Amino acid sequence: MRAIFSLAAASILLVGTAPFQAGDAPAVEVKAGVDAWSRGDYRQAVDKWRPAAVAGDADAQFNLAQAYKLGRGVPTDLGMAEEWYRRAALQGHRQAEENYGLALFQNDKRNEAVQWLEKSVARGEPRSQFVLGTMLFNGDAVQKDWVRAYGLMVRANAAGLPQAAQTLAQMDRYIGLAERQKGIELARRLETETGRVALASADLPAAPAQTPSPAPSPGAAPARPDTAQNPLPKPVAASAPTRAAAPSAPASRADGGWRVQLGAFREASNARNLWAKASKTSALKGAQAEYPASGGVTRLLAGPFPDAATANRACALLKSNGYACLAVRKQEYGSGGGT
Repeated sequence: MRAIFSLAAASILLVGTAPFQAGDAPAVEVKAGVDAWSRGDYRQAVDKWRPAAVAGDADAQFNLAQAYKLGRGVPTDLGMAEEWYRRAALQGHRQAEENYGLALFQNDKRNEAVQWLEKSVARGEPRSQFVLGTMLFNGDAVQKDWVRAYGLMVRANAAGLPQAAQTLAQMDRYIGLAERQKGIELARRLETETGRVALASADLPAAPAQTPSPAPSPGAAPARPDTAQNPLPKPVAASAPTRAAAPSAPASRADGGWRVQLGAFREASNARNLWAKASKTSALKGAQAEYPASGGVTRLLAGPFPDAATANRACALLKSNGYACLAVRKQEYGSGGGT
């Protein structure tokens, strides 16, 4: 899946964590640096943090690493960012542990990254779930495990990581029905075990209704086809691929307790903007949008649908139009209202 990860790496590795937090650090310099950063005076922020970081303050070390990663107040230097993350991570700084694992991965130190990614995954961190899930799918520095890869990607998607939804769609083309169902069961267990973001089971996809197609669309190779076991098919090199007939849109709007989920967003406005576009497709003709919020994210659901098969057909049609989509069973959640 390295080809797909390379497209998403910048957004996965450079955002997703609140960039600078003073936390409980008592050092006056750390807070002064945070205040300077908030004003956009990045150079002064770095000057405030550096002495505290050298003296061993974990928050200052984490902040300085972020500055080097983002290239604010100092030139971008991923090697320096990695080193400051390492120092803070060794002191148990949780955000540093997560970012250190991601930095090691980005700097092609995959074997070293695994132990740090595992620590963050155990806490339910979505970016680490995405990256480790990618590695497990490819057998990259770890033993290939498609069930766990799928489960971690489901969790990352349920937490609102947009790249995870795209990657799940790619995984569906390779992972068989039985393995996907086991992956979903694992995702449900992880939901209980991590406890970082308590998400309703409606965030998880329904059991897949169809077996995966034998080959991806042109140019979409979600994993390197160089492993000895279960080699992935190469992308189809056709200039004008033949498409199967698109499934028809559902005719009934009877409420059987099923919805389709088009995404999960930190900003509710992004969910409404997506609905403004997706609602024009034939798959959602006559459907209403719902915006339930939980765990700091707002989901975009549409429906109702009478059963899982109808919801899955709608998802197939939406995917053929370029939208990410999961069929979900409606649970007890607060609705943000229809449109």
